[in-house]
Amino acid sequence: MAETSTTSTTSATPMTPAEKAAKTREKNATKRSTSAKKAAETRAANRGAAARSTTARKATSTAARGRTNAAKKAAEATQETKSSIGRSVEMAEKAALVPVGAMLMARESVASTIDELRTKYSTRAKTKRELSKFERRGNSALKGVEKDLKSMIKDIEQRYEPVFKHAELMGARVENAVQGGRTAATQASTKVQERISTLV
Repeated sequence: MAETSTTSTTSATPMTPAEKAAKTREKNATKRSTSAKKAAETRAANRGAAARSTTARKATSTAARGRTNAAKKAAEATQETKSSIGRSVEMAEKAALVPVGAMLMARESVASTIDELRTKYSTRAKTKRELSKFERRGNSALKGVEKDLKSMIKDIEQRYEPVFKHAELMGARVENAVQGGRTAATQASTKVQERISTLV
């Protein structure tokens, strides 16, 4: 039995340079197409991510503005409440402090007056001296008042002397007229009585 081995050899035909170039161009076009697709996908993914990021930023900004506005309003309301409470507290403090301050000042004034009086009148000699001062002061004030009164009376007399004289003259005239009237009335009464007596 004889073994016969048949070896089949396939011989590939070598490619021509034009076919090689076409194959390379095709291969490169496929690579470019794949790269372009990947780049487009990446750009689309980046645009989507950017849009999502922008939307998220806008939402965050809007929410932050809303929180800021709400915080401002809350702060204003708190401030207004604090200021009205502060005004009320201030008014209450004033209402409490004014009488206390007035009382303390009055007490200090009285205390200083008492101290001053103690100093002035601590001995009999000091008391006498102070009383002499008062007497001199009162005497000079009284003299001043008397002087002013005399000056005023003199001024009135000088100013109204013609009026007084005229009044005296008018008084004398009135008295004369009254006296003349009485005399005339008496005479007329006498004449009437005489006629009546002659008729009877």
